Amino acid sequence: MRPLKMSEPYVLINDDLVPAEKASLLVSDLAIQRGYGIFDFFKALHHTPVFIDEHLDRFFHSAAELRLPIGKNREELAALLQTLMQKNGFPHSGIRLTLTGGYSSDGYELEKPNLIITQKSLSLTFRENLQKGLRLVSYPHQRQMPEVKTIDYLMAIWLQPYIRQNGADDVLYLRDGVVLECPRSNFFIVTGRDTLVTPSRYVLKGIIRMKVLELAGKQFRVEERDITLEEARAAKEAFITSTTKHILPVWSLDGQPIGEGRPGKVSQWLSDELERAMPAF
Repeated sequence: MRPLKMSEPYVLINDDLVPAEKASLLVSDLAIQRGYGIFDFFKALHHTPVFIDEHLDRFFHSAAELRLPIGKNREELAALLQTLMQKNGFPHSGIRLTLTGGYSSDGYELEKPNLIITQKSLSLTFRENLQKGLRLVSYPHQRQMPEVKTIDYLMAIWLQPYIRQNGADDVLYLRDGVVLECPRSNFFIVTGRDTLVTPSRYVLKGIIRMKVLELAGKQFRVEERDITLEEARAAKEAFITSTTKHILPVWSLDGQPIGEGRPGKVSQWLSDELERAMPAF
């Protein structure tokens, strides 16, 4: 899905519904001072949030791990989401929940978090994405607290020139020669025997990753384990998964081709099944 060229009419800051152009935080917020905060992002199709329970599970988990009290239960948070969606009226959208470290008097101590909810209109491009493919370049790095969806994307942004210089579209992080994840997506390979494999350690376990594993188990052998860089380069198929990209095939890794330059049968089957699994698709 890609953002449409239109502004976000309204956002929620804590309990206040305000026009996006007037939304603001004080500079004392720890998200600004220290980059301390979490977020989650999900789609709404036909005005209906997709996999919302799973996203809220992860949001509450991330908040607990960073010691950030949300100040609302699931029902209250869901009610806020409905308020924003009704106000904006987007049929298909991406909604982001952000929880910051709050307004700190010394720029270091946690205070009452600020909750920001934003919404952008999106167009449906799942099938287009499946045909595009992706070129990845590897780089040794592991995110801090990888099981938490934090707002820290320092390395991913810093590596943008490196990615372009290597003729790639995105970076695949490595730890001791074992592949991990991309900055905004999970990584999968398909072996020569049509076994689906994804890294099990030091990664954010995405919602689409979880759904793909559930679906794949009905048709293919599935493994969650370490994948070496050499095994990834030799894969029969490779793809990434994320809320925005759905399933996106990987055509090359470090300049070495993967697959045949078109979606493989496992990627195609999973993409079709994932679409059917979306309650509002």
